[in-house]
Amino acid sequence: MVGKRIRSLTTLVLINLVGGIADAQQPVPTIPYHWQNVVVGGGGFAPGIVFSPAERGLAYVRTDMGGAYRRDDRAAHWVPLQDDESVGSYMGIESIAPDPVDADVVYMAAGMSWRGPAAILRSTDRGVHWRKTVVPFVMGGNEAGRGLGERLAVDPGARTTLLFGSRHDGLWRSDDSAAHWQKVKAFPLPGLGVPTAPRATHGGLSFVLFDPLHRGRVFVGSADPGARHFFMSGDGGTTWRTVAGGPQADMLPVKAVVGNDGIVTITYCDSIGPNGITRGAVWRFDPGAATWRDVTPQRGAAAVPGGYMGVAVSASDPQVIAVATVNRYKPGDTIWRSANGGQTWRELARDSVRDVSATPFLDFDGKANFGHWIAGLAIDPFDSGHAAYVTGATIYATDDFDRPGPMRWAPWTKGIEQTAIITLVSPTGGAPLVSGFGDLGGFRHADLGRSPAHVHRLPMLTNTNTLDYAGTAPQVMVRSGNTHQPVVPDTSLAWSADGGEHWLPLRVPAHPGEGDAAPERTGDAAITVSADGATFVVETTRPLMTRDRGRHWTAISGLPSRVRVTADKVEARRFYAIDFAANRIIRSDDGGASFHAVGGMGLPRDLAAARVTWREAPDPLVAVPGAAGALWLLIGGDLYRSTDFGERWMRATGGIAIAHYGVGKGAPGSLWPALYAIGDMRGTAGLFRSIDGGAQWLRINDDAHQWGLRLRMIAGDPRRFGRVYVATDGRGIIYGDPMEKTK
Repeated sequence: MVGKRIRSLTTLVLINLVGGIADAQQPVPTIPYHWQNVVVGGGGFAPGIVFSPAERGLAYVRTDMGGAYRRDDRAAHWVPLQDDESVGSYMGIESIAPDPVDADVVYMAAGMSWRGPAAILRSTDRGVHWRKTVVPFVMGGNEAGRGLGERLAVDPGARTTLLFGSRHDGLWRSDDSAAHWQKVKAFPLPGLGVPTAPRATHGGLSFVLFDPLHRGRVFVGSADPGARHFFMSGDGGTTWRTVAGGPQADMLPVKAVVGNDGIVTITYCDSIGPNGITRGAVWRFDPGAATWRDVTPQRGAAAVPGGYMGVAVSASDPQVIAVATVNRYKPGDTIWRSANGGQTWRELARDSVRDVSATPFLDFDGKANFGHWIAGLAIDPFDSGHAAYVTGATIYATDDFDRPGPMRWAPWTKGIEQTAIITLVSPTGGAPLVSGFGDLGGFRHADLGRSPAHVHRLPMLTNTNTLDYAGTAPQVMVRSGNTHQPVVPDTSLAWSADGGEHWLPLRVPAHPGEGDAAPERTGDAAITVSADGATFVVETTRPLMTRDRGRHWTAISGLPSRVRVTADKVEARRFYAIDFAANRIIRSDDGGASFHAVGGMGLPRDLAAARVTWREAPDPLVAVPGAAGALWLLIGGDLYRSTDFGERWMRATGGIAIAHYGVGKGAPGSLWPALYAIGDMRGTAGLFRSIDGGAQWLRINDDAHQWGLRLRMIAGDPRRFGRVYVATDGRGIIYGDPMEKTK
């Protein structure tokens, strides 16, 4: 299901690369590049959307791993606000709070998980520039409970004062516009402390809510287990009292809004989500009368498994409220709208149409569904007919929210690219780019400026882990992947005869004794195609090959179990791999039927650093398109090259530590392919290019284009010198072209 996260997505690839590099003070040479996104449109989970109450058309979206965005209504697109960020943890946004009066001021709580750093960011120019305060409490912008909130709030009566409800350490306060923070000792719940189990977290204080019409009145919810879940202050947070009443204690308040009548509408779930929620409720609290009212749209026998999370109220009429379900898989999530304060409800999913022509991939089953994981829901404070909600795959908006009859919803995502990319290839023919995504499977990108028509299908694998194309017959492609289930239901392998537009499944025979643990059943088996597209090699426990599109399979001799195989991009009979047990390069000269040792002269004695230990990791051994026998190999941050089919090797790099690399079309007159690297040079982490075989490297990104340094893979274009594609972990696919000569 789109929106679920895979294990490696919160892992920064640029680690442990800085030590030992000399001349750290010497400037890193650069060449200017122009960077832009390959267009998909949304694609990931944006847990929160907030309209500014200070200016019409101004809104913010926070994502769980791709930073925050600001709506530019005049240009009709979203502006990414953190492309200059170099700390990966700060790309997971826990909460966002625009100033209620000054439209230029906005605050953000940033921190991916409790294992990474956290900060409160403040801006006086709508997020163009940020000042950061590193805080002593950790966050969970990409953890369970990321749909809760908003946890960060500005006091409308004293706008230099902010409150932040933390996950693990109680309530915090700033009285100098978020520059400094102190714990509110008077708050009744001190927090449960940082978790000790690796994947555990706490919901903590789920929302902080100021009443703009009653100065000093503020509400806080707690989504931790316990008897007390709702708190109120009448003096701006100096003193607090527990508010009794409401639903039973096992229901957790997750989000809340206050209308201009002072009534608070709260959504509840039985867990912090977004997964695992089975029950929910909606209650309204009237502070003046100190009364509660259950307004849950579906109760008793009519209730559908799942909870309620998104909640909104109209600024023009406090009787108009809306709530969204969450984790309701059958019949799917929906939104309920009430015009009389929750006495009666109208369900919107069955009374709506979706126009996804701008992002057609959302038509997964021929008709885009209403959405899932609807954690965020908002009604425009300046236009009661304009509303928006988030899902695990996109953001929808409508201008029909205050009208009877069917509502038209369309993706509201232009400029938002919030996806995690696992792999990509730029083939020698056909579409310029074919990708493998986490959660969405991946795409054939025939036009980099237009959302692709559909995701990879037959089979539909939520994650694509490896892609390969035939060097001299690039329309033939192969891929492998996995689903979010432990075992792939049908097959984890596929091939295409038309450059990734259509796919057909490949099934390998079962290996005795492995059962569901077989690599091809878990998605761990990579696949490689020969240069002419005739042979497929599958890296299973017992490596197999087929020359008739999977009708018959043959065991490969001399190839170790479960190692990556690289096909020569020119000579169809040549394949390469590493035998780690013997520390040697091996090669096939008979089209994959058998492998034997080759010289490997010039390589380190220990090749262990080149071993691929995770199915999503790029292959460190790369064959150069158009050059028979030309190979590059990454070992422990250093690149080695061979021009004679792996017989002899030469160390090609120095002064740069490389995490991942790719090759592309060489510069005019050059003997070498262009090399592109994700790495570190003299203490500067980023993207680099070499056009002289690795002797010299130039930085091609700059401080304004860092994307949290959450970078997973890089590849050059074999048909266009200088074009490079970068797979980010949260900001989609970025591609760049050189702007001018080296400086």
